[in-house]
Amino acid sequence: MAASLDDARRRVDEGLARYTPSPEDAERTGCPARLAEAMRYSLLGGGKRLRPILTLWAAEACGGSFEAALPAAAALEMVHTYSLVHDDLPAMDDDDLRRGRPTCHKQFDEATAVLAGDGLLTLAFETVARHVRPAETAAACVLALAEASGPEGMVGGQMADLEAEGRPGGTLALLEAIHRRKTGALLRAALKMGALTAGASPAEHAALDIYGRAVGLAFQIVDDLLDVGGDEAKLGKRVGKDSELGKWTYPGLLGVEQSRARARELAAEAVAALAMFGPRGDRLQALALDLLERDR
Repeated sequence: MAASLDDARRRVDEGLARYTPSPEDAERTGCPARLAEAMRYSLLGGGKRLRPILTLWAAEACGGSFEAALPAAAALEMVHTYSLVHDDLPAMDDDDLRRGRPTCHKQFDEATAVLAGDGLLTLAFETVARHVRPAETAAACVLALAEASGPEGMVGGQMADLEAEGRPGGTLALLEAIHRRKTGALLRAALKMGALTAGASPAEHAALDIYGRAVGLAFQIVDDLLDVGGDEAKLGKRVGKDSELGKWTYPGLLGVEQSRARARELAAEAVAALAMFGPRGDRLQALALDLLERDR
């Protein structure tokens, strides 16, 4: 599993470097050098690359190729990174550390961080439109990405999460409704876009959506558990901040042991959804189980 993940990350990182303007190309591209530097600092600074890997492996499960799925995978990571850059700002979660390095606004400044996030968000859609083929697939991927990242998806989930901070009355249903948008929507879009590039059948799309819903919630539960008892050096970010901000979390509502049990239940649900793919779904299956053991 580790070798498969490393290979997929390498492919994603190569694609991200290729599709993102560099400071040296400022004159040719028209992108200001400082903006390009800030975008690449945030985008190429490491990370799990979970979302783009899901795109590649969903394409594989549906009989497609990594190369055809790579622009969509890169676009997913651009959107995810933009969301982190903006989440880290003082007006949002106010974080100084991301992926083991100073956050974008600490390394540069707040205005540059806002613009770097804006640049990554719009570059994501440009990357899909320019490089995903055929055009009908590109259009479908643009729609999937916009729905997942917009006001009814990730952005809406982030707003609901902010509104819930410090408020009593948190329930499991409300918490999962937040995270199906804040975290889960983009994970599901990653799978959908990979399937689209492979020309997947309706049945394959449906199975991957079930998998994505379950994996998205399991990932968030483990994230909440790591915020409670994770190793800050391994995580590359500050721990304990969710409780400081009064956020609703799985350990806060269910306790640590019940949260772990819920994550295991969701991972099993994800694995069951992959039965129709046979061996082509092996990497997705292993990833769902591997999420339960992650420490970063």
